[in-house]
Amino acid sequence: MPAIEVGRICVKVKGREAGSKCVIVDIIDDNFVLVTGPKDISGVKRRRVNILHLEPTDKKIDIQKGASDEEVRKKIEEAGLTDYMKERIKIKIPTL
Repeated sequence: MPAIEVGRICVKVKGREAGSKCVIVDIIDDNFVLVTGPKDISGVKRRRVNILHLEPTDKKIDIQKGASDEEVRKKIEEAGLTDYMKERIKIKIPTL
């Protein structure tokens, strides 16, 4: 499984943004990271997220810790991942 690290692209698996992709911008502690979409690309606002709510992908962009949404957007475009970031993933909800 890919590591939780700055620049890693993840899929949100819980919450109202479930199925959307986001980029880890900063690691807050053992349980929380700061992510951004950016909002105009994938619909994910910059916010603190529990790492249990993320599914890391094999893709990563090269950004500085704490990079602005503008820098993240530029790196996503340079890597040619804009369409990839816009795709939503269908999350399977486990049935009881």
